[in-house]
Amino acid sequence: MADTQTPSGPSLTIERIYVKDLSLENPGAPQSFTIQSQPQVEVSLRSRGEQIAEGVFECVLTITVTARNEGKTLFLVEASQAGVFHINGVPLADIQPILGVHCPSVLFPYLRETIADSVSRAGFPPVHLDPINFELLYQQQLAAMQQQPQMAAASIPS
Repeated sequence: MADTQTPSGPSLTIERIYVKDLSLENPGAPQSFTIQSQPQVEVSLRSRGEQIAEGVFECVLTITVTARNEGKTLFLVEASQAGVFHINGVPLADIQPILGVHCPSVLFPYLRETIADSVSRAGFPPVHLDPINFELLYQQQLAAMQQQPQMAAASIPS
């Protein structure tokens, strides 16, 4: 006989993963396809999470990739991959690390594929993003936030 009771401990389930926003700019086409030199590629990342209902959270991971050659933008792609996560049995104070580390880690492979596919559809070789250590980024963000009040206190004249 199967046990149909819900688990009594903490749980995280994924309800949905989806592209929330996708933007692609290819301003120099078709002339940009003839450039032989390697472009400079910049990657920026941001993540946010918010509660949308009791025990239900949305996490959005956004990556912007910009390729330039001699100051001219070859392409720019920005994609936001989102997910709806059910988090139960976890104190609200402990939710932030889950939204800052675990949920972006789940979303990243989908976003990586979306970026590579978009760049490829723009006529360029796909950009394959390197793996990201979200735990390290989260720890760095916490450290920076702890430094801000200390720096503000140090700069206040007595």
